[in-house]
Amino acid sequence: MLIDTHCHLDFPAFDGWRDAAIARARALGVTAIVVPGVSAEHWEAVLRLCQHGDGVQLYPALGLHPCFMAQHRPEHLQRLQHAVEAQRERLVAIGEIGLDFQIDAADRQAQIELLSAQLKIAKNADLPVLLHVRKAHDQVLSLLRRLALPRGGIVHAFSGSEQQARQYAQLGFRLGFGGAISYARATRLRRLAAELPLEWLVLETDAPDMPLSGWRDEPNRPQRVAEVANIIADLRGISAQEVGQTTSATARRLLALH
Repeated sequence: MLIDTHCHLDFPAFDGWRDAAIARARALGVTAIVVPGVSAEHWEAVLRLCQHGDGVQLYPALGLHPCFMAQHRPEHLQRLQHAVEAQRERLVAIGEIGLDFQIDAADRQAQIELLSAQLKIAKNADLPVLLHVRKAHDQVLSLLRRLALPRGGIVHAFSGSEQQARQYAQLGFRLGFGGAISYARATRLRRLAAELPLEWLVLETDAPDMPLSGWRDEPNRPQRVAEVANIIADLRGISAQEVGQTTSATARRLLALH
């Protein structure tokens, strides 16, 4: 019973084998996949895709991603608001949204303003958020403290410190762990996966991105969330079944999956 809380199944990398990817994930125990939108032009495809899961429940989220700032327009925030109002019963989160200060020549203020506006939409709609955060955890935490989202959310591909992990947890957020922990050099991340409370963790792939070690020459795929569960189980000295059950229960509760 595994849940991939972050998988871009709508991306063109899956064209031609999307159904096969979903079927293989189902065969390996994946029962649900959350599909985040990254730009206004992607939202319709995400919503359409999530109508058909072929045995795997697909859940949509909509958002304006900080890595696609050049594609976003001021009116897209209004479109997001309208989409949330129209699709409120289907949406499980606002996302993928956040701050990415690792981007060369990033317009940090523009990213902050975009994120703030989307956090307010999430708060008003009583929805959790799916956060993309690189080199900006302190700034994101500051925004979250100020806005106090009642539903919290998931920090996708968590890459922060133990202290930052605890601060997110205090704000009602859970931490997404995926392919990065498969690399031996990711010592801090692997330690956090081993030592943080298991109830704070959720599983993800970020497919087709963030491939696991040993699979770097091909697109990532949602079936590999099973490998992520196995790695966490090995790091913690517990069964993969316990990892799957606990992380899935956390994801279902946090995102109100049904």
